[in-house]
Amino acid sequence: MGSLVKEKTSSLMTEFLEKCGGYAVVDGGLATELQRYGADINDPLWSAKCLITSPHLVTKVHLDYLESGANIIATASYQATIQGFVAKGLSVGEAESILRRSVEIACEAREIFYNRCTKGSWDFDYAGKASGQPVLVAASVGSYGAYLADGSEYSGLYGDSVSKETLKDFHRRRVQILEKSGADLIAFEAIPNKLEAEVS
Repeated sequence: MGSLVKEKTSSLMTEFLEKCGGYAVVDGGLATELQRYGADINDPLWSAKCLITSPHLVTKVHLDYLESGANIIATASYQATIQGFVAKGLSVGEAESILRRSVEIACEAREIFYNRCTKGSWDFDYAGKASGQPVLVAASVGSYGAYLADGSEYSGLYGDSVSKETLKDFHRRRVQILEKSGADLIAFEAIPNKLEAEVS
């Protein structure tokens, strides 16, 4: 099963890069742009908080990056974990729904972008270029340290009690949900720990 997934992904990326002219532009910092629009992300959920409080801003940031030429947009799920949402008082079902919603928002932004290109709501040169611009949605998966929100996402120092099994259990359900959510790719971001990289 694993090799089949890798083969499909490799084929998808090869075809995608051919359509992009041999390279792709990935979006930039989501949290920074959300803050620029006034979002308060001073929270253990960080930018994932906006999936609950201001999803319209997440859409706006995705569109900004698409309009700037990004070919790959990452969902606002980097810090979105079932454990993190439950710690905020949400149910497991609500947490899983928000994870799916992170991908839906990115896919909806891609559709809005394509519709704008088709309707020619930009000047001719840009609209002509943009209408042929392929876009992939990457479901972002942050590290265990991102969930801890204690800086260990940079050091990878999670403590001796965090085993390979702990990390597998932590990531498993979130990745399963994101994999079935309609994203084109899963993007494991800022994995600072060798053990966690092996699990991912």
